[in-house]
Amino acid sequence: THRRTQSAILEGTKNLIATVGLTKMSVIEIADTSQVSRATLYNHYRDKESVLAALCDSEIRRLVVIAQRATNPTSALEALSLAVSSDAALAHMRTNDPAPLAQVLSATASPLWTQFNGALAIILQSQILADLAMRWLIGQVLQPLIPDDSRSQAEFLFSRANI
Repeated sequence: THRRTQSAILEGTKNLIATVGLTKMSVIEIADTSQVSRATLYNHYRDKESVLAALCDSEIRRLVVIAQRATNPTSALEALSLAVSSDAALAHMRTNDPAPLAQVLSATASPLWTQFNGALAIILQSQILADLAMRWLIGQVLQPLIPDDSRSQAEFLFSRANI
């Protein structure tokens, strides 16, 4: 039940970001959208910022799983590109919450950045390619690709890394 409640809260938060935006949502709206009481929400998270931190962690883990399920490094890059480019919450933030989005994307000293970069290095079998892929994916948060471009650019990035 604990994990299910947390999952509902994080899913509700992501849906709110996609619809009303990060800066306009409140803890009360998160509780309502997640279909939990405010007391339950506060039993799991102390405030909106802690919910957002947990959501970021959850999204990083989700992206790692997507990449791990791929059959090869190029397919991993393509899958990540598709996930990032089609994310409704990121799309809404690009338009309505650009400052917080830029802050998160530039937090290269963040443990989440390090965690994701390390996982990519293992999946892609190259730290250099992981570093390039991180910047490539950040570009897609800001300027999403269409599905066909996701594959061709993933192939290009992998081929140019000389691996």
